[in-house]
Amino acid sequence: MTSTPDDTGHNPATPAEDSTATSDRAASTPTDDLVTTQHALTTRDTTLHYTAQTGRMVLREEVITDDAFDGHIPKAEVFLTAYTLDGADPTHRPVTFAFNGGPGSSSVWLHLGILGPRRALSGDVDALEPPPYGLVDNTESLLEHSDLVFIDPVSTGYSRAAQGKKPKDYHGFTTDITSVGEIIRLWVTRNGRWLSPKFLAGESYGTVRAAGLAEHLQSKYGMSLNGLMLLSSVLDFGTQFFTKGNDLAYALYVPTYAAIAHYHGMHPDRSLPELLAEAEEFASRDYLWALARGSRLTASERADIATRLAALTGLSRDYVERVDLRVEHLRFFTELLRHRRLVVGRLDSRFTGSDMDYGLERMSADPSFSAIYSPFATALNHYVRNELGYENDLPYEVLSFDVNSAWSYSEFQNSHVTVADKLSAAMRANPHLKLHVSFGYYDGATPYYAAEHALAHLAVPDSLLDNITRAYYPAGHMMYIHHASRLRQAEDLAAFVRAAANR
Repeated sequence: MTSTPDDTGHNPATPAEDSTATSDRAASTPTDDLVTTQHALTTRDTTLHYTAQTGRMVLREEVITDDAFDGHIPKAEVFLTAYTLDGADPTHRPVTFAFNGGPGSSSVWLHLGILGPRRALSGDVDALEPPPYGLVDNTESLLEHSDLVFIDPVSTGYSRAAQGKKPKDYHGFTTDITSVGEIIRLWVTRNGRWLSPKFLAGESYGTVRAAGLAEHLQSKYGMSLNGLMLLSSVLDFGTQFFTKGNDLAYALYVPTYAAIAHYHGMHPDRSLPELLAEAEEFASRDYLWALARGSRLTASERADIATRLAALTGLSRDYVERVDLRVEHLRFFTELLRHRRLVVGRLDSRFTGSDMDYGLERMSADPSFSAIYSPFATALNHYVRNELGYENDLPYEVLSFDVNSAWSYSEFQNSHVTVADKLSAAMRANPHLKLHVSFGYYDGATPYYAAEHALAHLAVPDSLLDNITRAYYPAGHMMYIHHASRLRQAEDLAAFVRAAANR
């Protein structure tokens, strides 16, 4: 492994650098501090020799004072890690820009979970790795088929607002898309990749960002994409947010509740496909009709709906009646296995955990997040410094709940958040744009049937619906935690990139 100065002439910090020098540099005008290292990865088919570049790129804004140009002022420093295959032709080699969601999450999950050349060892349900965990080569990395750029939005990872700038200015729907889009444009331009096939890979809120970016990059810069990879997708918050008066979310969660109940033994004599087919039919027809009826529902009709909903979800009929036929997701995760003194995970409902009080209406913590957070955080903090040679004493913000809770959706005042319109516009303007959507049956954060509902309502011609491919996995939100799903998902994503690259 070797390190070199970046293209600004800045030499990366070394362990011997004293605190005074570090302080002086922090107080000065920021510059890119990218570190370059060389690596090799042996896959099943070949050995990949690749270059890694990691560090922070400075975003600048043009300042106009009294109608006169007054320079470019630093506004943020955005952390990224880029992997490029040595010796590849950049006009034919695809490049994928990847990020997670939250909002407020770094890209560590996609980076060290499924796409990157190194992989965090977390274990899985009933076989979790003990501390201090580990890091191994990811022989199924997408790097074999595409260069990779992992982006941490402002206030995640090592990304921060510039000195004197307000972090909250980046904690919102439009400003997030604009800043991430600017990083993509800069990277593509500086690395001579405008003719490369280009892809976005987003997970969770990252799918909101990806859909918004597809339209933004295309309309602002003329940068049309070849494909979007949407993992654990949410395109329309109205399909899964339990806001007052919105019955749609209650219905679209039912197939996920049924899948979770099946996993935990509530349907021992039924296959999962058969159960889900029934749950989808019930959710989209009789159940939605019943919720829409309100007080017009007769006593016998109400009893029938309660019985069927209880049977599908594994809950008691009494509980379903008590919540007025409307089962909110955190209440479900708390109630389903209450009789066993367990709660089930939200991100991955295969996981169960104990709680402090089994009379709670909503669990106090998500056992699936508790199981996977430390392995990924530990792996990243070791990897970036010890293997990629990047040194920074800031804490690496894996997931900022402060950013999440303060995120601004001011653009959607008096309306629910949706990017279905932006994705539809991008697809209509660029009919070559392909979509690959990954669903986890046990994902309690972004239910698969809600995502299907949003896809079914895209405002595109029928001919463009053929541009969408789907993959379903017996796993949760980060479906790559499940070993068999990770192997199959790696193959699915590789096949998608190869097909959509058009080269």
